[in-house]
Amino acid sequence: MVVRFPPGQALVQTVDFLTPVVDDPYRFGQIAAANALSDVYAVGGEPYAAMNVCCFPARTMEPGILAEILRGGLSKIHEAGAVLCGGHSVEDAEIKYGLSVSGAIDPAKIATNRGLRPGDLLVLTKPVGTGVLATAIKAGLPDAETLETLLHSWCARLNRAGAQAIRELNLTASTDVTGFGLGGHLLEMAAASGVTAELDLGAVPFLKEALDMAVLGLIPAGSIQNRNHYLQRTLVNPGLDELLTTLAFDAQTSGGLILGVPESKLSQVTAILTDVGDLASVIGRATTAGSQPLALV
Repeated sequence: MVVRFPPGQALVQTVDFLTPVVDDPYRFGQIAAANALSDVYAVGGEPYAAMNVCCFPARTMEPGILAEILRGGLSKIHEAGAVLCGGHSVEDAEIKYGLSVSGAIDPAKIATNRGLRPGDLLVLTKPVGTGVLATAIKAGLPDAETLETLLHSWCARLNRAGAQAIRELNLTASTDVTGFGLGGHLLEMAAASGVTAELDLGAVPFLKEALDMAVLGLIPAGSIQNRNHYLQRTLVNPGLDELLTTLAFDAQTSGGLILGVPESKLSQVTAILTDVGDLASVIGRATTAGSQPLALV
């Protein structure tokens, strides 16, 4: 299929897919699609066209499950205002699904993870803890269905309002929060920008249910690995809660955006985000580069 591209726009191209984080195939399709679309939103772009990328055990699993996954993904493609242009599937022992996405962007209004400036406030658009929730769901706890509903409610949300804020207010710094966790992605953002990011753990919107599950030890191995890796380049104030420190690096699926926001633009960004039900949590600020790119305070 050939799709006409808007004149005067630049192309944003990305691909991402993942294994199921919830049991319901339709919800999984929505989450995986939202996760893939997020890479376009993170730079301020608008999704334009998408192609399915799918691995499925066709010989051992009902084809109706695949149909539900694809139906869930299509619902998010349509919600994003994009079109589905086909895709590719491979027979595999494990389910994997995602999208290859083409987006459009004004080349003069692109946000990157290199755009933080000293004094910028760090604004987060979704809560943290979905990695812990996914682990709890896989453990088959009695309230797994409730946890799955909570995880889906956030992970299937599109980050389009954050992209709107980038475009309308000419924000220069943004990244999405995924596998490296909040702390990992923030550290990489600060290092690329040549600043130090001060992360206020007390201001991070951790999901209460994730905190409860983490106390029981249901923390993903990937989150522990993130913490151990990134703490080597992080200043940690004495006396901080060890559990919260670990959850700051919880590996997220389809997490929110971290936006670098000049203080003069905070009220406008907050209005854009909260108008659609996103969070606008100020979790810290960028400062002049110190000895490490990330400081937990």
